[in-house]
Amino acid sequence: QVQLVESGGGLVQAGGSLRLSCVASGSIARINTMSWYRQAPGKQRDFVAVITSGATTNYADSVKGRFTISRDAAKNTVYLQMNVLKPEDTAVYYCSADVQRWGSFQVVKYWGQGTQVTVSS
Repeated sequence: QVQLVESGGGLVQAGGSLRLSCVASGSIARINTMSWYRQAPGKQRDFVAVITSGATTNYADSVKGRFTISRDAAKNTVYLQMNVLKPEDTAVYYCSADVQRWGSFQVVKYWGQGTQVTVSS
């Protein structure tokens, strides 16, 4: 089994910063891409940022220049540094990881439980 646990969410004023973390644990042979998504109330879950095993990154247009994704492969951890936060960034933030488990050739996408980010105006 594989578990992803996010942390670092909270309440912040507009213009402030937060750093989210997500740790993957369990029967992990290799992690390919790690990503962040977010879901605002009443809306679909949207892509925020992705980082590959080779550290290539990509971002949603709405967060480019403000958010930075990074990872520590040795710790199976992905981070999301969020700066210049806006009220429209308010959402539950989810991390995901494309994981190959020990003893399997399959790559499966796992999800965390989410962490709430609220940005007040």
